[in-house]
Amino acid sequence: MKNLAHFFFEVGMLKRTPRTGFQFLGSGAESVAEHSFRTAVIGFTLARLDGQVDVGRVLQLCLFHDVPEARLGDLNYVNKKYVQADEQRAVDDLAATLPFGEEYRQTLAEFAARESRESLLAHDADQLEMILALKEYKDLGNRYADEWYPFCVRRLKTDLACRLAEDIWTTDSTRWWFDNDSDWWVNGSHGGNPVDCPDDKC
Repeated sequence: MKNLAHFFFEVGMLKRTPRTGFQFLGSGAESVAEHSFRTAVIGFTLARLDGQVDVGRVLQLCLFHDVPEARLGDLNYVNKKYVQADEQRAVDDLAATLPFGEEYRQTLAEFAARESRESLLAHDADQLEMILALKEYKDLGNRYADEWYPFCVRRLKTDLACRLAEDIWTTDSTRWWFDNDSDWWVNGSHGGNPVDCPDDKC
């Protein structure tokens, strides 16, 4: 149980581990934990849409794929040009302390191999999460997001993810909550009387 407590604290470190690629994009900030959560939701969705894969396995791959970064930090594409991280050692050292250590090791190995359909969907979920973040920053005026997007798309491995990426890139990231046709943004209610507004403030 003590080792599990250590494991949970280690996973918590991901909340304080930044995704470093945004330093080069010039705007944005996201922790590895935030990235992993949305990746898991995307992975679940892709798996259900695919209909031929083990949904739980895709979720497991998504949830655990960046756990080694609690020990290694997040190395972006520029970092990886010059820094060689011993990820396998990080995986093995953690696995040695876990009652499900061999399963953890196999999960990371499957993700890295990119051979199973589940691992391809998990990788695509990882990239789609980045594409969503890029679109959010593009909508806020970051012109470099347009330059990064094609490279993310080229990393996608399934037609399903490619189709989804196209729709993400053409969808306003605020449309899910902002409805221009609603009186809500004027009245603060559906229907109802308008909120009184002094003439000199309107």
